[in-house]
Amino acid sequence: MVFECFGSKKKVVISMAHIGALPGTPLYDADGGMEKLVEGVLADVEKLQAGGVDAIMFGNENDRPYVFKASNEGIAAMTAIVQAVKPVLKVPFGVNYLWDPQASVAIGAVTGASFVREIFTGLFASDMGLWEPDCAAASRLRRNLGRSDMKMLFNINAEFAHTLDQRPIELRAKSAVFSSMADAILVSGPITGQPAEQSQLRSVCETIKDVPVFANTGVNIDNIRDIFSMASGVVIGTHFKVDGNTWNAVDGARVKRFMDVVETLR
Repeated sequence: MVFECFGSKKKVVISMAHIGALPGTPLYDADGGMEKLVEGVLADVEKLQAGGVDAIMFGNENDRPYVFKASNEGIAAMTAIVQAVKPVLKVPFGVNYLWDPQASVAIGAVTGASFVREIFTGLFASDMGLWEPDCAAASRLRRNLGRSDMKMLFNINAEFAHTLDQRPIELRAKSAVFSSMADAILVSGPITGQPAEQSQLRSVCETIKDVPVFANTGVNIDNIRDIFSMASGVVIGTHFKVDGNTWNAVDGARVKRFMDVVETLR
């Protein structure tokens, strides 16, 4: 069992519901407003659930260029959107506000999320500058909001960035579990939609036994068999989109084909 919210499933598929650009960001559609954002997410959620995914994670991938500190309007909007979509959800859900651990925890806690994903540990040189998350503050916020049950998924090799920590990735993963109490470890590729190096994923999976390990990027119908031979689960976004383009809407047929393969593997 990965987490209690997933029941008896030993291999889990968490799918992304990418929210359109939020208020205050360069790509925000002010004419469509919040109503258009909710409609877009609802359409994707319907296709994801019809395809049989195990969980859905709401993310603000469209808020480019990304920031380390969430804006007030961004937090308010994402909270409102998740709350608006909750009545149709039939599967557990999570939240990830790029790239602010405390915002992710805050939104997840008040909306009733089962998990949050973020870069909680490490030091990185990134497109956004020096990346230095504060895991302790996020963990304390989770406790102070009364949501110690909400799982924190640690993405340990940030996308759009290069780690300045020279320890092997498996040691960084082990350290995140030991010192920062990670509930799960996620291994990513260098950018959204690109897979993690299989050698890195395998090394982390062989080292970490106390918590689940997930492949976090670049998962597709061609590599899922190999990934599931190592990892407890996957987070998948790009492969479920029309033409496999991160910025497109979800393609229900692609979801169904993928999940049909998954069912043969578990």
